[in-house]
Amino acid sequence: MMEKDLIRLDNYIDTHVHTAPDIKPRICSDRQAATTARNENMAGLVIKCHVESTATRAWIAQKYSNIPVIGGICLNSSVGGINPSAVKICAQLGGKIVWLPTISAGEIPLDSAKLEEILALVRDYDLVLSTGHLGVENIFRVLDLAHSWKLKRILINHPLTGVIGATIDEQKEMSGYGYLEHCFVACMPQHDGLEPQKIARAIQEVGSQKCIMATDFGQTHNDIPVQGFKQFIQAMLNEGITKKQIDTMCRDNPRNLLF
Repeated sequence: MMEKDLIRLDNYIDTHVHTAPDIKPRICSDRQAATTARNENMAGLVIKCHVESTATRAWIAQKYSNIPVIGGICLNSSVGGINPSAVKICAQLGGKIVWLPTISAGEIPLDSAKLEEILALVRDYDLVLSTGHLGVENIFRVLDLAHSWKLKRILINHPLTGVIGATIDEQKEMSGYGYLEHCFVACMPQHDGLEPQKIARAIQEVGSQKCIMATDFGQTHNDIPVQGFKQFIQAMLNEGITKKQIDTMCRDNPRNLLF
């Protein structure tokens, strides 16, 4: 088994990192996260903020670090919720990911007409559609609509966390539409306290070819994202996930999703 200190992140992509500036304290800035990723020979990272677009921030961080940095927009109350105009501007500024409501998921109705407009923009700008913190019922509603729009770039965010709580059978069904993103932050004691073996079991049941490993790190009470990524990899190795499966979930699948 690989020793923790020897774990490398060559050509891996973290699809879920929270950075400063933000309304919550963050352990590193956009530039710091990108620079540490570059120093680990990673192939890129995604920076996310619950309250504003990170499209322009990603552009600046990429110019500074010379590593692909991808931004997007979370459709929470601060950007007008299910707001096609905000999505269009984000796309025109180079944003790549549209997260459906996260911290506002319980208060924003999924207006069908506006949602259809957003799906059209996702198609036309070749964006990634992410399900955010929607519940299982709404996730399937969105996935069915996305299928009708023939969308190919779909990410189902942290299905095992308390806010989602998808069963293995539901995850298997979701995997027919896109990738399932498992985030290590869920295993942290100040978050869900999820046992790593539950993630490993989900990966084995659904298949590594349909899963992505990410950190969702950036909180000041957790380690920096690149270290969190290494910890996640070690945790999965400890649970019997192979290096080949990890390469698929940390390198191949994120690359296929984003590029």
